[in-house]
Order: sequence, then C-alpha cells, then structure tokens
Amino acid sequence: MSRGPQKPDAAKGKLAVNHDLIRELAKLLEETGLTEIEIEQDGMRVRAGRAESHNVRSPAAPAAAPAVAGAASPDPAKHPGVVTSPMVGTAYLSPEPGAKPFVDIGSRVKAGDTLLVVEAMKTMNQIPAPHAGVVTQILIEDGHPLEFGAPLMIIE
Repeated sequence: MSRGPQKPDAAKGKLAVNHDLIRELAKLLEETGLTEIEIEQDGMRVRAGRAESHNVRSPAAPAAAPAVAGAASPDPAKHPGVVTSPMVGTAYLSPEPGAKPFVDIGSRVKAGDTLLVVEAMKTMNQIPAPHAGVVTQILIEDGHPLEFGAPLMIIE
C-alpha cells in the first residue's frame, strides 16, 4: 500500500484510508508517550490521537472499597487542589538524576516551594506550589512529556 496521500475515490465519493500510515502513527504515539500527532502531505492532513492516561502514585493505599454502581472515579483535573502544567515540556521530579525528589506524597509545602521542574526548549523551569498544603497525589512520572494544562499534583 502506498504511503503517499490518498486521493478521493471518484466512484465512491470517499477518501481512501491509508491503514499502514495510521498504524505507524499509533505506534509512534505509543513509543513517544505523546497523546496526539498530526502530519500533512500534499494537501492531505492525518491526525492520530489517544486518550491520555494519568499514572497516579499514592502511598500504600488501603484495599479499595467496593464500587458504587454508576459512580465514576473522580477526575484529578477537577480537584480543587490540582496543580497544572503551565507549559509543554518534560517533567522532572528531582533536580538531577538520582537526587531526592523535590516533594513526595505526604510532603508539606508552602506557597512558592518548588514542586518539580519542566524542561522546555532546553531550559529548566521550576514549578512552584501555588498554595500551602500537603501533597496528596503525584499525577505524573519522572522524565515523561507534559502538555499545557496537564494535572501534575494535588495539594490539599
């Protein structure tokens, strides 16, 4: 199957789909951890995306209570204590590889304390705590890419 742009099928009036290209884009999303990728060639644009999953790290949690029918798990992005990413970049939980993280679950922070750094355009940007409290959840993994507005941590 050709990898170039597909031309509309005049007989059917539809756009022919390049399944190999879509599979390659999906594989690239998985390998890089990106949630969306878009390419354009010769006037044809293809966008592939996947739902972003948040790996939540928490202290040894007690056994989960039985789920209530119809109850959905709370969305961390809607939590009132959520700290979101102010930029696109790569998240680092410690100042350098192998160093102690800036914060752990259970850490008490003051407004302005550094929570993590985000590398963007080869610049390390400290992300400060917007308010005082206790870090109850860390919603990202060290060294993983971030999108603007992605939930990073919850401080209660």
